[in-house]
Amino acid sequence: MSGNPYQDDRGNKDASIVNPKGSGTLVSATGTGHEMHTQEAFLIGDSMTGGYGKSGPDILHDCTIAVDKGEIAVIVGPNGAGKSTGMKAVFGMLNLRQGSVRLGGEDITDLSPQARVRKGMGFVPQTHNIFTSMTVEENLEMGGFIREDDIQDTIEQVYELFPILRDKRNQPAGELSGGQRQQVAVGRALMTKPTVLMLDEPTAGVSPIVMDELFDRIIEVARTGISILMVEQNARQALEIADKGYVLVQGSNAHTGSGKDLLADPEVRQSFLGG
Repeated sequence: MSGNPYQDDRGNKDASIVNPKGSGTLVSATGTGHEMHTQEAFLIGDSMTGGYGKSGPDILHDCTIAVDKGEIAVIVGPNGAGKSTGMKAVFGMLNLRQGSVRLGGEDITDLSPQARVRKGMGFVPQTHNIFTSMTVEENLEMGGFIREDDIQDTIEQVYELFPILRDKRNQPAGELSGGQRQQVAVGRALMTKPTVLMLDEPTAGVSPIVMDELFDRIIEVARTGISILMVEQNARQALEIADKGYVLVQGSNAHTGSGKDLLADPEVRQSFLGG
């Protein structure tokens, strides 16, 4: 395969807000007057209410999260807001009492996380996201476990996206730095050739320089047409690259809009971005 599909100009050029679903139209950031039309979104967790276990309290309350093809959608909010829970709900890791999840127009609400991977969803948890005793390349090979075709081209693409991993391909992944481990985790998820890549706080615990590099690589992945749904504590930096932004508070949508709109919104800036 010639060239690397993850290489492109820096920055996601499509900042449009496209297509809500089901329960109606989400209102964007306070005062912008824009609407978030997500009815035909490629991936949508629509009006999700639920929590962990069969009898646990609801953590999400009528929460809607959506992302379209090639978009970067970012979920931000205070600690305990339900950000990671929303991501896990979309991936099928908790029970929904109300709402649905649709991928490419197909209702996948009742599918297991494993089945969702086969449908094209890649998920990178915040921790325990690599096999520390395996080499970098063995981690990537494990990522291609559902593939029945030759995975070598995809391994090469991951190495072009993350050149340091090529240099350390024979090194145990547990010996890498935090940022390099995150690269292995993202690369392993890309080995399934997903249509949606879900990242739970990919820059947690890394330096600002490493964070910027990871965000650059995430942009490159989105430019290939892969949808990115990301939970981030570094809200300002994440919204700068986001086509869509979702601010959650107590498991509900508090503010929704383009990354640009949310960054410019006074209420969002004061309450969640430090002014």
